[in-house]
Amino acid sequence: MKIIDKTPLQNEKGEIGLIERIQGTLKYGFSWYPELEAQKLVIAQLDRVLEKGFVLIRNFTLPGVEIIEPIILIGPPGVYILHVTPLTGFYEAKGDQWNTVNNGRGTPAPINLMSRVARLARALQVYLERQGLSVPGPVEPVLMASSPALHIDSMRPAVRVVKSDAVKQFAGSLLQARPVLQTEFIHELADRIINPRPKGAPQPTSQAPSSVAQPPPSRAQAIFRASEEAAPLNPNDLGFAFEEASAQSLVPPGRRETSPAKPLPPRKNSARRVLGMTVPQLAILAGIFLCWICAMAAAIIYYLFFLNL
Repeated sequence: MKIIDKTPLQNEKGEIGLIERIQGTLKYGFSWYPELEAQKLVIAQLDRVLEKGFVLIRNFTLPGVEIIEPIILIGPPGVYILHVTPLTGFYEAKGDQWNTVNNGRGTPAPINLMSRVARLARALQVYLERQGLSVPGPVEPVLMASSPALHIDSMRPAVRVVKSDAVKQFAGSLLQARPVLQTEFIHELADRIINPRPKGAPQPTSQAPSSVAQPPPSRAQAIFRASEEAAPLNPNDLGFAFEEASAQSLVPPGRRETSPAKPLPPRKNSARRVLGMTVPQLAILAGIFLCWICAMAAAIIYYLFFLNL
């Protein structure tokens, strides 16, 4: 499997330093670095199973909308978005809902991972369509767990859910699935994702050999066919930190909530940024750096005046 790593803030060796880790945490949230570590565990398992015909793109930022796609997996069966979570505890995936389970009772989690991964897949779908790229079937969203301490009770989930002990089985199912993409198109598609071209540019042929029949519609196809009847998607509303975004337009009518909460209107991001960070974030980073300088100075003074007596 070919792996293309586009993780921001990491050096040439694939490492993230302390300053970069602080900067990434301030920019993307406290879950950013733990999710990167969780991705490594899942990618290592996938790499041991999947063959050369697969391409994996890690943490690619879609141009123009600043959406980071965690893992884009392209192979003969199609295109997948994998969102790996390092969560532990008891959760339930019920339709488009992602709930925490305490004492047998489910309550909505602070972050709806079902909605997040569905919107990430839809964002990539729109990105491909704007380049005029035609892929058989929609981009399929997959929510994956990296920790065996995460227990998920799935009840007709809107997106595919893979537990930590089923990652290899998921990879094996991709090898056994009917191919719909040719090898040349897989590598061409990966290149077009990273290096977009105008819509009028020549398009690669995505069809698999004619002797291979098209696979039956998947759960993701039903999801996105239903979403086509909704209003057009606005990419400006698909920021990386869409914590409470609703997946109603991505779920068939039969699985929608009877009384969903009214979403908050999107806030305009008018804050001034320096080096990719807002002024408050820079102030926090400066405070941490100042504390570090004070600690170092105290250690030096202690060494010079007390240990040398």
